[in-house]
Amino acid sequence: MAESIAPIKTNKISSLILYAVVAGAPFPFGSTSHSAIAVWCGVLGIGLLFASPRGLNKSHLALLAGIGIIIAAYGFVLHEQLSDTPWIATPDPIWAQASAALGVPITPSVSIVRYEPFYALGAPLACLLALICGLIVANDRDHAALALRVMAWSGAVYAAYGIASLLLDPTMLLWREKTAYVGNLTGTFINRNTAAAYFGSCSAVWLLLLLQRIRERLPKGPIVWMKVPGQIVTDTHRDILIRFTVFFVCLAAMFMTSSRAGVMVSLLAMVIAFVIFFRRDLPRGKGLVVALVGAGCVALILLEFIGGNVGARFDVGGVADQGRIEAYRSTLRMIADRPWFGIGLGNFAWGFPPYRSASVSMYGVWDRAHDTPLEFAAEMGIPLTMVVAVGWVVAFGVLIKGILRGRRRAIVPLTALTVSLIALSHSLVDFSLQIPGYAIVVFALLGVGLAQSSQSHEARPQISTRPKTPLR
Repeated sequence: MAESIAPIKTNKISSLILYAVVAGAPFPFGSTSHSAIAVWCGVLGIGLLFASPRGLNKSHLALLAGIGIIIAAYGFVLHEQLSDTPWIATPDPIWAQASAALGVPITPSVSIVRYEPFYALGAPLACLLALICGLIVANDRDHAALALRVMAWSGAVYAAYGIASLLLDPTMLLWREKTAYVGNLTGTFINRNTAAAYFGSCSAVWLLLLLQRIRERLPKGPIVWMKVPGQIVTDTHRDILIRFTVFFVCLAAMFMTSSRAGVMVSLLAMVIAFVIFFRRDLPRGKGLVVALVGAGCVALILLEFIGGNVGARFDVGGVADQGRIEAYRSTLRMIADRPWFGIGLGNFAWGFPPYRSASVSMYGVWDRAHDTPLEFAAEMGIPLTMVVAVGWVVAFGVLIKGILRGRRRAIVPLTALTVSLIALSHSLVDFSLQIPGYAIVVFALLGVGLAQSSQSHEARPQISTRPKTPLR
């Protein structure tokens, strides 16, 4: 009997924990409460305790070492912000002003709210644990494939719930009364913009799974694009219909959020993903340009006919919100005053009011910068922001390298790259990556993509008579 090489199966418990977190993180109102974050940190910590490094190669270990460097830099900044005797950082002047005003000595701190960075550490820790757990677990190709399907199907369930909830009782969010965005779909999230990024990410996953199955059903060899619609119609497999239907459900949920940025960055990322997936099948020369224009036109048609509410918001509010632009300028002044160690993790809401521009409406509390990199720099300083930015660049480079290895091996890295593009692009104009219920899913999928991108062509061997399981 012929023998084949199959990867050693490990991390079954850790993989089940990872799937549960990916599926469950969006559920309890986006996991924004401290109790929900604590639960996910504990569950992911248990997953890492059961995770085995067997099968990790030098590339995986290098990625873990890079994550370790980021953790060390993060820990150093947190020490400076939390310690009463920081090593090199200077305390925030607000403490001296408070001491003078009260006439009593006060121990100064780098953080403008003492010990707040400790309490705000939960969400970044959960994302980090999800990243590492995904990186270790998804060393196995079957685990990586199942992680994609878990995210896709859980997102479809949340999308179906969001649509039903909006149609049947738009005033309720799960078991609570909805106080904001009544009339817009938010799924299980409180904010419609985060919901748009999440459902856009799920749509991108389903799109790539759909394209993969369509490509498998087409005849081998060069694609004759004019014949593709007829081939799909005459030879439509049930799996293709299911994937298309669920993709459309997630897409509809995304449009029903009425989020301008969430919808636009998701559509753009899906256009890019489509072109990258079929890059080997496009005609040489102007084929790439034609594919980009064609996919872009399809996206605009969808926006026009399905996303009319989004277009209406563009007509009323335009592309940019003047209030946000002024808030960005105010945040830049915050960064300029405390460039090295920031004002303290989780302290933006307390640090922003003195810098709030007079051009910003006085209505409401501006507790987020609506730009995650800017807010991170204001809270943690420019040096750590640059370290994290380099980490993202390296991660994208690894994913791109994985995509170039071939279509069958590229589906997981391409999915991770597309979802990461949606998350990062949207975080430039909003705070979706600061919502744990979405960020945990993104970082878990990023870890899965990095694991498969760094997987060698020959995994640690184990003699088996069972053929390899294809990625579906």
